[in-house]
Amino acid sequence: MSAVVVSGLGVAAPGALDVETFWANLTAGRSAFAPARALPGSGVICGEVEEGEAFADLPIPVPAACDRNAVLAVAAARQALTEAGLVPGSVAPERVAVVLGNGGGGLTSLDTQYERLFVENKRPHPFSIVRAMGSSSASWVSIAFGARGPCFVVASACASATHAIGVAAGLVRGGLVDVAITGGTEAPLSRGTLMAWNAMKIMSRTGCRPFSRDRDGLVVSEGAGVLVLEREAHARARGLRPEVALAGFGSGADAGDIVAPTAEGMARAMRAALEDAGLSPAEIAYVNAHGTGTRANDLTEVRAMRAVFGAGALPPTSSTKGATGHALGAAGGLEAVATVLAMRRGLAPPTAHLNDPDTELDIDAIPLTARAMPIPAAMSNSFAFGGLNASLVLRRI
Repeated sequence: MSAVVVSGLGVAAPGALDVETFWANLTAGRSAFAPARALPGSGVICGEVEEGEAFADLPIPVPAACDRNAVLAVAAARQALTEAGLVPGSVAPERVAVVLGNGGGGLTSLDTQYERLFVENKRPHPFSIVRAMGSSSASWVSIAFGARGPCFVVASACASATHAIGVAAGLVRGGLVDVAITGGTEAPLSRGTLMAWNAMKIMSRTGCRPFSRDRDGLVVSEGAGVLVLEREAHARARGLRPEVALAGFGSGADAGDIVAPTAEGMARAMRAALEDAGLSPAEIAYVNAHGTGTRANDLTEVRAMRAVFGAGALPPTSSTKGATGHALGAAGGLEAVATVLAMRRGLAPPTAHLNDPDTELDIDAIPLTARAMPIPAAMSNSFAFGGLNASLVLRRI
């Protein structure tokens, strides 16, 4: 059976509107956090995407009907399709799927319309429904690039993008489509959404420091990470030389607490991804962790990794959320892009701002400085509220 390969990457992230800038920021451990514009004076910081050339002339016919999360998705998808060399007519449109992860849908649009309705006593905008609906990002990518195959959004909170990538890979692997545009997108930086996250008391006021002794919470960000997947034979027939395959996907539910994660559930997802890939834990050279920077999540994730990889030294592991923040439903997309880049370039990105590693965790979290190393196989993890766990395994071809 032909492998499912990654033939294109695209991003829209805080401080980066293209893949090369995104990678430069990750490897330098550079973040772009700033006080939240939606909550002035609150002390809350976030990671906002600054618009630039990546947003110019996007193929969106009705911008007024488009929420910001969809704009981010279209911008990232255009980059991924360009790298993949896919132009209209190069693949039958009915054989191109769009499967995106999105945790909250049109959160900024909902906030705007509630303000119109309840504060300004105005009628909602006529496009309120189509902007706010959870599936709008996938629809707009489909419309923008003429993709007529299966098209839908996967919503599983902070595991959404990783679930979407796994489902999209299954469509390609099963021969249901030739190409899948997949990943995740999220635009949660509205006043109401940030106030809701702030009420949970897990947001840092100083920056995201996964695996650090003084970590004090996550930083919510927006963004989109998109991959183009296709069968290896299909990609080579188009003249491409793919370097990385999406070899395995695993997922499952804790069926426990709505907030508190379990190491057992995380471990099950990782083991399932390894089994799907036909790889042993010893073959994983690098792990891109979920690593949110909250005390509970980082500790639980490390315990889960010990259950999977054994009592000895864990694989070198970093959390790129130290640089990107936590893009919620888009996080797994950005992290899958980061993992593919690490494998292509033989360079593991560091955990940014990790000046004081938590010795209780006893993990090689690649502090501060990127590490040159061969990465023949890697894992990317996403673990969400509701006990929703997903893992990807990638390997070099």
